[in-house]
Amino acid sequence: MDDFGVYVVLGVNDAPLKLLCANGSAQFSVAVPQSSQQVVLFSRGRWGDRVCVNAELNDADRVPITIGKLTPYNRCLTWEQWEEESWTEGVMLTVSLEGGHLVSDAVAPPPVREGKRKRGQTGEDDEEENRGKENTCPIDVVSSFSEKSTPLRKVRGQSRGGQTRLFLQSEGQEGAALTPQNTPPPRGKGRPTKTPTTQTAPLVNPSGRWGQSLCPIDPQTAILIGGQGSRMQFCKDPMWKLCTEDMSWVPAETLAEGPTPEARIGHTATYDPDSKRIFVFGGSKNKKWFNDVHILDTQSWKWSTVEAQGKVPPLAYHSCSMFRGELFVLGGVFPRPHPEPDGCSDSLYIFDPHLSIWYQPIVTGDKPAPRSGHSACVTQGKIYVFGGWDTPLCFNDMYMLDLGLMEFSSVQTNGSPPSPRSWHGCVLLSDSTFVVHGGYNGNQALNDTFTFNTDTNTWTELVHPQLSVPRAGHSIITMALANQNLSFEDDGKERNSDRNPKTLLVFGGGDNEGNFYSDLTTLTVAELLDQN
Repeated sequence: MDDFGVYVVLGVNDAPLKLLCANGSAQFSVAVPQSSQQVVLFSRGRWGDRVCVNAELNDADRVPITIGKLTPYNRCLTWEQWEEESWTEGVMLTVSLEGGHLVSDAVAPPPVREGKRKRGQTGEDDEEENRGKENTCPIDVVSSFSEKSTPLRKVRGQSRGGQTRLFLQSEGQEGAALTPQNTPPPRGKGRPTKTPTTQTAPLVNPSGRWGQSLCPIDPQTAILIGGQGSRMQFCKDPMWKLCTEDMSWVPAETLAEGPTPEARIGHTATYDPDSKRIFVFGGSKNKKWFNDVHILDTQSWKWSTVEAQGKVPPLAYHSCSMFRGELFVLGGVFPRPHPEPDGCSDSLYIFDPHLSIWYQPIVTGDKPAPRSGHSACVTQGKIYVFGGWDTPLCFNDMYMLDLGLMEFSSVQTNGSPPSPRSWHGCVLLSDSTFVVHGGYNGNQALNDTFTFNTDTNTWTELVHPQLSVPRAGHSIITMALANQNLSFEDDGKERNSDRNPKTLLVFGGGDNEGNFYSDLTTLTVAELLDQN
């Protein structure tokens, strides 16, 4: 007997309400009482060949507040009212099942909503309600999806109107992914289709997004985690595997066992080639900040959560570098108690995976100013830190941390440097060269490209037709070409020899005009090095 079921608990004193069952409909909606402080969604019974259950909390205008997914390995989700700013009357929970034997034509109608918001109130009233609230940064993830205004990180003495936000949407314009299959369809006046689109037209590529992480794990594979897409909602397809042999994408969330990280942006995902594990740290989701460490073992494909000793604050838009088996976390945005504005960090934290402990090393020298959205590259026993943002300042300075001496120094560069920017892409091309591409300067997304030579401390601007699209918050990595074998240094870093042919890959990001990209741009590293 198939005893599978999906249940929701809407109140402390309420009994679980059954939404989906083995022989029932594939989709169901239920109104969430305004008095409800917490929503708990869980499954019970054997999953069989069912893949996942998608869950959405939508406001009165059917705009997603937050999303989640049940899988055979992650069978419970919770949302609390304090985490979601726009949790008001008219909130609906919609669940839809993927996989198994679906009955798509027998969808039960959702219950009548308890309240109805007037359309005229969604702009001015929400803006008034959010006025004075704490925010994080110009591209803060918020759950109030007004096209007229997005809350921004406040700075003392700076007016609200003088701030700039990334990925601004003009009047009447909704965010869109670059590729046609990922462009959200126009909303009609009637109810949405009863059958979830993922059942009849599953995604073959990740949806458009920014703020994600893309982490190479071997010469033919990279793992995509997290991100935020159109209408400022977290991606429903948060994890993908990229196979570079044929440049194909495979949904990967249900491939791994164990508790997957909660939806987030501004996190880091760092691969350790010795242990063959990915370390996911930090990030943010609406008003929720993370300082947790999640580990994905790429051999067993199992997630685990670290109960670490020591202290590290919740951080987002920080940098994280792997050196000799340890994670070096620098900078980032951290929350302060309301109504204080969120701050930027200038601290360095190190995580030792072997001891599961955080510690702060003693660092000397000329330390960089607090910042977030910067880049950090490790090469030849040094970390090079470039750019970043600390409202209202945007940086284009360069600092170097000598990992032997644990000493910071300001790098005096030659040539014309990139303009001030944050949320740019940065990756090593060789032992002595890294590339900086795109970013955000406080007003617009950028499309220029520069290389930096660490031997001569020289910037060189490059022009390439495949790197002409303005974007920020994108991912940029290098991987060996097909049938090329990578080798690693004693410190666990991939050897970036010019003799080892590589490909540069650029994925996702946004253009500050409402577009969120899902394209994958590839070009050989040799093409860029030849221009140096």
